Amino acid sequence: MEENLLKISEAAELLGVSIDTLRRWDESGKLVAIKKEGGTHRFYREKDIEIFSSDLFKLASDWIRQGTEFPGTFYCPTSAEFQARLIKMERLLMEKAGFEELYSLIVLVAGEIGDNSFAHNLGKWPDTPGIFFGYDIPKSTIVLADRGLGILETLRRVRPDLSTYVKAVEVAFTEFVSGRAPEKRGNGLKLVREVVLTKPIDLFFTSGDAEVYLKGAKKLFRVTRGSNVVRGCMAKINF
Repeated sequence: MEENLLKISEAAELLGVSIDTLRRWDESGKLVAIKKEGGTHRFYREKDIEIFSSDLFKLASDWIRQGTEFPGTFYCPTSAEFQARLIKMERLLMEKAGFEELYSLIVLVAGEIGDNSFAHNLGKWPDTPGIFFGYDIPKSTIVLADRGLGILETLRRVRPDLSTYVKAVEVAFTEFVSGRAPEKRGNGLKLVREVVLTKPIDLFFTSGDAEVYLKGAKKLFRVTRGSNVVRGCMAKINF
């Protein structure tokens, strides 16, 4: 299915910024445009604009790409702090009308993604340890990000044959790498895929230039190559 591309003027209107701002973002790598067949006109994928329009996602994106400082309330330097904030989010979701049966699965998805970051970067963080974990319950949005090694480098320890981000992310979401199916560590993203595909939860996940975008009632799992290269991992959950 062909992706819907927006002109730079259309993207600027949707984001509420000037065309010059979008040009600067493209040049800095903050929001990369697409140029058709070597042309000079900038186009943007509609899904990129939709995802980037989230304030939390922009904060996480700036931090993961440029090391931009962000409010400490979103920063979880340790797994223990992440778990404490996850419990706080769970309590808020429990109070949300109509989420009696869904809140535990939302927490599970966010928890598995966050745990995955800590498990695979333990003792090997390139610089800043910990993760970005922000949520906006009224807007039904959760964002997680880390400045870690990323899925490709992580999986190469046990799968040296992997050569692309796309294949590595596909393996992370579909295969039990350790060979011990009951083992949680390293295999949490498979559970995330199973839950998101069957429940009213949307997910955008990226590592390197690989992207997973599961949205809507008729979701199909596939990993595609995006226009940006993301250090570590980023995820946006909507419910």
